[in-house]
Amino acid sequence: MAEVKEYFHIAIRNLRTRSLRSWLTILGIVIGVFLIISLLSLSEGIKQTINQQLRSLGGEMIFVMPGDISNIMAMFTSGAKLEKEDIGAIERTRGVETVLTMSYQSLVARYGQEGKMVFMSGLSWEKGIEIMERFQGWSLKQGEWPTPGKREILIGKQVETEIFEKPVKVGSEIVIKGKRFKVVGILNSLGSKQDDSSLYLDLSLYQDLTGEKRGAAQMAMVKVRDGSDVNKVAEDIKENLSETRKRRIGTDVADFSVITSEKMGDIAGSIMAVIQFAIIAFAGIAIVVGGIGIMNTMFTSIRERTREIGIMKAVGARNSAVLIIFLFEAGIIGFAGGIGGTFLGAGLAKAIEMYGQVHPLFYFSASITPGLIVFGLVFSFLVGCLSGFFPARRAANLKPVEALRRYE
Repeated sequence: MAEVKEYFHIAIRNLRTRSLRSWLTILGIVIGVFLIISLLSLSEGIKQTINQQLRSLGGEMIFVMPGDISNIMAMFTSGAKLEKEDIGAIERTRGVETVLTMSYQSLVARYGQEGKMVFMSGLSWEKGIEIMERFQGWSLKQGEWPTPGKREILIGKQVETEIFEKPVKVGSEIVIKGKRFKVVGILNSLGSKQDDSSLYLDLSLYQDLTGEKRGAAQMAMVKVRDGSDVNKVAEDIKENLSETRKRRIGTDVADFSVITSEKMGDIAGSIMAVIQFAIIAFAGIAIVVGGIGIMNTMFTSIRERTREIGIMKAVGARNSAVLIIFLFEAGIIGFAGGIGGTFLGAGLAKAIEMYGQVHPLFYFSASITPGLIVFGLVFSFLVGCLSGFFPARRAANLKPVEALRRYE
């Protein structure tokens, strides 16, 4: 034990002797670990946020939207709608309890003397409030729920304080396309900036403002009856929609998507898995570069210290002692880089988390666990040791006579 302690002190002294080179090598490890810790913690935080929102939907909801789920952007930008006949086919499906249709569009809203483009969603208050409370996590921060058919709107949390210069209060009026709407309630945060920046009004009023055809919608949320098999109901909805569209337009091409909460979770999980793989791959490249830097530093150190190694072995130092000293040097470089990279990465992730509570599209928390910190430190130490192994073995195998002869 005393010998190992002495080897450690020798390694520290050697690193201090070449402090500039050591710090530059450490910097290479810092960058790699910094990328891994910050990106992994952020991606895991996003994954947890998505899973939390999916859990809030419960297993009883099915979402029906026009378009193909494999092209998500096209689904939301194509302008395609579910027609009245499509919604009727969904409602007739066995196992369906309630169908809540929704539509959304950006319109100019005026509050006082100020006009701003806002995202507006229309849904039926008559059957929508219960579903949104139970499955979407809606709750009121202030005010009350709107009355169906009246010119009353709910506003998201961001609309209250961020959209307009003056705070929007319960009881105030917002003008949309020349029509006045009374703000009767303010929602608590829904976990998404888009949702929190939206206005919500009764679907019939929304259709009057936008000119959308009565009975049509851009999305349908389906509440499944208790005891029904969600997946079986989803398959039946697909079949009924296909038959309805074949009768109406002469083709049964499935230009719509029927998605269960479970499927949404699978899609989100697959996307996050790809993102995390890419993160690890890119950060891994940085780690490899850092490891090569350690190896280069160690080989250079051996060349410069050949005579010193020869003297050590001439006075009785064993091969294992030389090997351990150089492994300690490489491990210390890796571990020091791991400390810097881990805490810098965690700090950046937390800073982005705090910024992200207001500004990004989604609110999420950076998932910085003790396991992730331990991983960063152990991983960087092992990278240092592995990178230093071959140079250390070369130093240990030097013959004392050959090492001393080089500097005669």
